[in-house]
Amino acid sequence: MRILVAVDESENSHRAVKYVGALLRETPKTAVTLFHVLKPMPRGLLEHGGSENPAAEARLGEQLRKDQEAWIREEAERECPFLIKACETLTQSGFDRSRVALRIGHEDDIARNILEEARHGKHETIVVGRHGSSGIKRLFGGGVTDQLLRDAKGFAIWVVE
Repeated sequence: MRILVAVDESENSHRAVKYVGALLRETPKTAVTLFHVLKPMPRGLLEHGGSENPAAEARLGEQLRKDQEAWIREEAERECPFLIKACETLTQSGFDRSRVALRIGHEDDIARNILEEARHGKHETIVVGRHGSSGIKRLFGGGVTDQLLRDAKGFAIWVVE
């Protein structure tokens, strides 16, 4: 069984990791991927100004790609403690570290990024901690958990509160 656990700095996320560790620590055929989505990329890194000159356009495109990669690397390093803490929590519950993978995503749409990672990694189950949301978000289904519940066809979804 392959399980994807979406993690961030929230207490509900921490509880979800503890729950998975306690529940599955004695299931040797279970692998867990701890997945964190970075904050959205700044607008200035989404596109360059463009140029009529094809050579200049190519240089601008290459520089933009390098700048994007540098931003992702820096943000991953800055936010990596969430993943490390989650991994420590999982292993402290008795889950074998050799069955844990750490992954980072970086798209604006967090729910879509989680689903893409789950599909790509061939996970059967997605685990999330429920985040508090306003009445407006609940009414219109704007939270990440609501989007996952709506769009995660073919996956089991565990929501830990």
